Amino acid sequence: MSQLRNRRSTQPTRQALACVRVCQMLSNTYRSIELFRFDDQTGVVFIFVNEELQIIVPANGNWRFLNATEFSSND
Repeated sequence: MSQLRNRRSTQPTRQALACVRVCQMLSNTYRSIELFRFDDQTGVVFIFVNEELQIIVPANGNWRFLNATEFSSND
């Protein structure tokens, strides 16, 4: 049980550190962050800079750029 508790406590820390690193990189290039959102149902952080630059930070801290096709529908 304590292993599960330890695993849970390190994931938000990894995610938080990744968010700080991403925000620092954006700040270094003079980018404004328009939206920073944590989805408590999925545990994912969404960082919106502009239409061309969106970043996802999952609980494990392995951030990635959001691909625009992830939001497109198949209508």
